[in-house]
Amino acid sequence: MLKITLPDGSIREYEGAVTPLQVAQSISDGLARNTISAIVNGKQTEVETTITEDSTVQLLTWNDDMGKKAFWHSSAHLLAQAIMEFYPDAKLTIGPAIANGFYYDVDFGGKPLSENDFEKLEKKILENAKKNSTFNLREVSKADALKEYADNPFKTELIENLSDGEITFVTHDNFTDLCRGGHIPSTGIVKAVKILNAAGAYWRGDEKNPQLTRVYGVSFPKQKELTEYLERLEEAKRRDHRKLGKELGIFAFSEKVGAGLPLWLPKGAALRKKLEEFLSKAQKKQGYEFVISPHIGAKELYITSGHWEKYGEDSFQPIKTPNEGEEFLLKPMNCPHHCEIYKAQQWSYKDLPKRYAEFGTVYRYEQSGELHGLTRVRGFTQDDAHLFCTPDQLLQEFEKVIDLVLYVFGSLGFADFTAQISLRDPENKEKYIGSDENWEKAESAIVSAAKAKGLKTVTEYGEAAFYGPKLDFMVKDALGRSWQLGTIQVDYNLPERFDLWYNGNDNEKHRPVMIHRAPFGSMERFIAILIENTAGDFPLWLSPEQFTILPISEKYADYAKKVSESLEIHDICGLIDDRNEKTGKKIRDAELKKLPFMLIVGENEENNGTISVRRRGEGDLGEMTIDAFITYFKKQAKPAFELGSN
Repeated sequence: MLKITLPDGSIREYEGAVTPLQVAQSISDGLARNTISAIVNGKQTEVETTITEDSTVQLLTWNDDMGKKAFWHSSAHLLAQAIMEFYPDAKLTIGPAIANGFYYDVDFGGKPLSENDFEKLEKKILENAKKNSTFNLREVSKADALKEYADNPFKTELIENLSDGEITFVTHDNFTDLCRGGHIPSTGIVKAVKILNAAGAYWRGDEKNPQLTRVYGVSFPKQKELTEYLERLEEAKRRDHRKLGKELGIFAFSEKVGAGLPLWLPKGAALRKKLEEFLSKAQKKQGYEFVISPHIGAKELYITSGHWEKYGEDSFQPIKTPNEGEEFLLKPMNCPHHCEIYKAQQWSYKDLPKRYAEFGTVYRYEQSGELHGLTRVRGFTQDDAHLFCTPDQLLQEFEKVIDLVLYVFGSLGFADFTAQISLRDPENKEKYIGSDENWEKAESAIVSAAKAKGLKTVTEYGEAAFYGPKLDFMVKDALGRSWQLGTIQVDYNLPERFDLWYNGNDNEKHRPVMIHRAPFGSMERFIAILIENTAGDFPLWLSPEQFTILPISEKYADYAKKVSESLEIHDICGLIDDRNEKTGKKIRDAELKKLPFMLIVGENEENNGTISVRRRGEGDLGEMTIDAFITYFKKQAKPAFELGSN
């Protein structure tokens, strides 16, 4: 009997070979109708793939992420088919599924593809999809594959790196493509498609290679889902942090300063300062000490840490000095510096844990084509901290860091998240440094801490840092997009590489355990996501400008200044709009700038020592004394979460 183990641990037995579709049919007809792909023994396959030995099987529908991957990958083949019908001289390269849809990189031979061509491609895709052609995967010899793609240097390069037994072609309708597999049963499942845009992309992401046209698309099993997706896409454009950042005066870029190096404007600097003060206060409450490290470090520092070997090619080139052989790097990460700060003194077990925190700016070289607003930059500030503790303290310290991350998320409105336990790849251990024993201890600590805190978790192998496993917090924003924000990492390896130690109660030297953590991740990326999640309407306590005072005429400018000074004494920050404009226009402008409060002053308010208060989104709140408004404001501006309440 053939045994099939399902994700819930149940086992179903079959006489002889079976396909994933037959497994689904044995469970229910409804499941069989909705199953579009499967994972057999960890590999994604078609539903008609024959299973001849005991296996683990996961059946996938459109509602599963991997089901969508098969759907969108198959749609990429439909896109390629349509392209070749209109552009028979084009050269196809690769066409993978991505987080939201798919793309295909194509060499159009110098012929431009414009938005005017999108509609005809969409119509052709749906026309071909209606044929309901099955996707048939077959193995091909290397010699035959090379012969098939003799006139396509891109496919030839891919095939040259494969061996016999590793090469498969997939055919649907009259179209065949080089492909590893993982398709939906037939093209008829694709009911709606949209070509989103076309952009330049270098072959294999290398600027030295030919530039191709990357055609992006998305598809769905129902037209309604496409309509809803396009509506969300329009909302995403409205919330785009690059657009809002400019409109709200938060940040800017300059070609003269350099690509990927953001300039923080006064409002942006105020926003960053508030975030830093918010986290600094919480860190101080948890016993962190603040340190500062330089923006450069000797190359030897990063050789010792292992970062040069792993990431040297992604760093900026070394800075040479007049002294021969002396080289420095722009700081690519803070942890080696913090190791040296720990090492600057001798510690006893009674002194631990040591918790060093720094808002440290680091620099990493990103290719120009990969830069994107604040989410992908070349210089960014991490809310970095490194904790050095005894092995017995590790679990408690890790749980306290989780508390800090939950406090940050709760205070800033990120309620929908999953904790990803990122472990090393058990099949490729050479990517990592350190002993198996230390890795097992570190991974066990993360799993135990996440369980103790009741976190909703997923486990991903191969996603660990090269020096240790991680707990990555994957947060969904207001548009349902997933982002990695906070991260916590356990590290037994850097303390060894830097020869860190403490005196134990046995008066012997012992290695501390190191925890890396960054609740924000990077200030730049976090602020970008915060802008888009809130559409620029920040929590009141965080808003860089919390009020605007609107004198109804210049006669009340002095009173407006008096009100402003009274509020600023209580750290309530804002501005005075003394333009020669009507009050109604000033209110509308303040609404567009997303200013939380509009404080109107005129003769009545000056005589009574009051202000007329309007709140964005709520309208007129009536007349208040300045003291009453300060009391009301402080109550409204207090973050809803307390540290440790989670």
